[in-house]
Amino acid sequence: MSANFKSSAPHIHGVSTWNGEMTDWGGHLEPIDGRSMNRGRLLWKGEDGLPEAGLWICTPGSWRLTLPRDEMCHFVEGRAVYRGDDGEVIDIAPGTVVHFREDWTGTVEVFETIRSVYMLR
Repeated sequence: MSANFKSSAPHIHGVSTWNGEMTDWGGHLEPIDGRSMNRGRLLWKGEDGLPEAGLWICTPGSWRLTLPRDEMCHFVEGRAVYRGDDGEVIDIAPGTVVHFREDWTGTVEVFETIRSVYMLR
């Protein structure tokens, strides 16, 4: 599968299986079990750092999450559950699209490595 990050419209073909050059983004800020690791590929970032769009891959594990801004995710691989501090449960499977609002807080537990196309604003 191919990608063009220098295009006027940066893109990745076959994002659900693409394994081109990615960056190790390390662990999570608030790990619960300390196992989960992140890597990804930035597609585009605005001059002031926002918006940002890219591909995110995360291995199994769990962590606390507080989102400082709105984030849209299209999960194309894996299984996870997001549990909001308000009690809401969001089950993640391939094909799930979620818009997390700024200041969303809760926990995340990844059961099978997830792959998501995301945009932060």
